[in-house]
Amino acid sequence: MDNTIQMLRIEDIANKLNVSQKSVRRYIHSGKLKSNKIGGVHRVEESELQHFLNLSVYENGVERELEKTNPKSTKTDVVNWMDISEDWDNPQKNDYTSADLFCGAGGMAKGFEMAGFNQVCGLDWFKEAGMTYRHNFEHQLIEGDITSREIKDKFINTIKKQLNGKPLTVLSGGFPCQGFSMSGSRIVEDERNSLYKDMLQIIEELQPEFIVAENVKGLRSMLKGKVEDKIKNDIKKLGYIVNVTVLNSADYYVPQKRERIIFIANRIGKKNYHPSPLLEPGSYITTKEAIKDLIKLKDDKSFNHIRTKHSDDMKERLALVPEGKSLYDNYSDSWKKCPWNEASCTIKENHGGVNIHPIEPRVITVREMARLQSFPDDFIFKGPKGKQMVQIGNAVPPFLAKAIGLSIKKTIEK
Repeated sequence: MDNTIQMLRIEDIANKLNVSQKSVRRYIHSGKLKSNKIGGVHRVEESELQHFLNLSVYENGVERELEKTNPKSTKTDVVNWMDISEDWDNPQKNDYTSADLFCGAGGMAKGFEMAGFNQVCGLDWFKEAGMTYRHNFEHQLIEGDITSREIKDKFINTIKKQLNGKPLTVLSGGFPCQGFSMSGSRIVEDERNSLYKDMLQIIEELQPEFIVAENVKGLRSMLKGKVEDKIKNDIKKLGYIVNVTVLNSADYYVPQKRERIIFIANRIGKKNYHPSPLLEPGSYITTKEAIKDLIKLKDDKSFNHIRTKHSDDMKERLALVPEGKSLYDNYSDSWKKCPWNEASCTIKENHGGVNIHPIEPRVITVREMARLQSFPDDFIFKGPKGKQMVQIGNAVPPFLAKAIGLSIKKTIEK
C-alpha cells in the first residue's frame, strides 16, 4: 500500500459526515464505503470517502432503481432501495398507523412498533398466540376466524374507530397460499385459499395506504412464478402499485439467515421502497453473539428458558450432528443444528422438530429461539412450551419488520 495515501479513521469520517461512528461502521459493513483493515482496525482512503460522498448514499435514502435477479427464479425484480441506516438506532415515534392480519404472536407488530408506528389492531385465530399477543401489546386483538363476516367486521370497525376518520397507513399480513393449482393455462384456487381471498376483501374494504405481504421464498417458484404474478395482479386490481423481492433477515441484524418474499404496495401514488441491507454476509450477527450468555443461565420459566430433557442416547446423537445438518435424513428442514460462528439457519418448529444447540447436546430453548428471531428479552411467550415454539417459528422477525416499517416511513416523507 502507498504510504503517502491519507488513511482516515472511523472517528475522522464520523466527524466529516456528522454521523455516529456506528453509522460509519454500517456503511463499511454494507459495502457502501470501502475500507482496509490495518492491524485489525478499519482505515478508509480519502478517495474512497469521496466516492462515497459522490454517490450520496448516506443522505435521505437517495432513490436508485436496481434490478435484482433471484438465482432460483426466472423473475427480475425492479427494486427501489431505501437507506434506513441513519434511522435504525433511534427511530422517532410518529403518527403513522399499522394493523396486522394473521398476526400470530406479534413479530410484525413488534417490528412496526420498533419503527415508531402506532399499532391499532391484530387478527388471528391461534389461541396461545393470542395469549402472547395480549401480554405484550396494549392495542386490541381480534381473535377468531377471518373467513367469518362477523370477525371481518369486528376487525375493520375496531380500526376505523381507533383512526376516527383517518386512513390506516399500513396493513400487513403473512397470508397462506397453498391452495393454488393449474387448470390448463388458468390458475384456480381451492378452499384452502379462502384466507388469501379474505385478506384481499379486507384490503378492498379498509383501503390502507400501504400493504405489506410476507411469505416463504418458495412462493416464487409455485406454478413457475404464476402464483406470484396472480397475487401482484390481484393487488393491482384494488388500485395499488406493487413491488416485490426477497429479503434476508440477516441483512437487518437478525442473527438468522431467513429469506422471505416481501410484497410492498401503496395506493397514494408513491414509489415503493424496500429497505437497503444494513449488513453484509461477513458481518452478520452470529448464533454465538445472540445466545452465548444463555448457556450459563439457569432454567427460568418466567423468561421462557427451560431446557428440554433428553435421554443419554439422544444427547449422544445430537452431539454428533454437524453444524447446519439435520439429525434425520428425511427431515432436512427440522432438527437442524445451528452454526455457532455464523448467523443461524432458519428457525422453525416443524412437527415437534426444533433447532439443535451448537454447543450443548439439546434442542434450543424458547428464549434462544426468540433471540435468534430478534425478539427482545422482555417479550414473553405464553401457553405450553410446544405452542410457544410454534409461535416463534411462525413469526416474522421483528427486526425485519422494523426495517420494512422504516423504509415505508421514509417513503412517505420523501
